[in-house]
Amino acid sequence: AHITTSKEIAMNKQLLRVGEAADVLAVSRWTIYRWVEDGRLEGTKIGRGSLRVFRASLERLVQRNKTHEMNLSL
Repeated sequence: AHITTSKEIAMNKQLLRVGEAADVLAVSRWTIYRWVEDGRLEGTKIGRGSLRVFRASLERLVQRNKTHEMNLSL
C-alpha cells in the first residue's frame, strides 16, 4: 500500500502553511517569508496575519529553477 507523505498532502491543497511550503521546497520557514516579501512566491494573509502560500506559485518557482538549472548545465 502507498503511504501518503506530508509533501503529497501539501501539494493537494491550494494554500499551504509556511511550514508546509518550506518542507516542499526543502528550505527554512524564514526563506519562505523572505521569498514572499521579494515576490518570488505569492502568499496571502488569512485570519490575524497568518501567511499562506499559493501552491501554484510554488510550482512556478520549481519550474523556473528547473529551467534555470538545465540552462546552466548546457
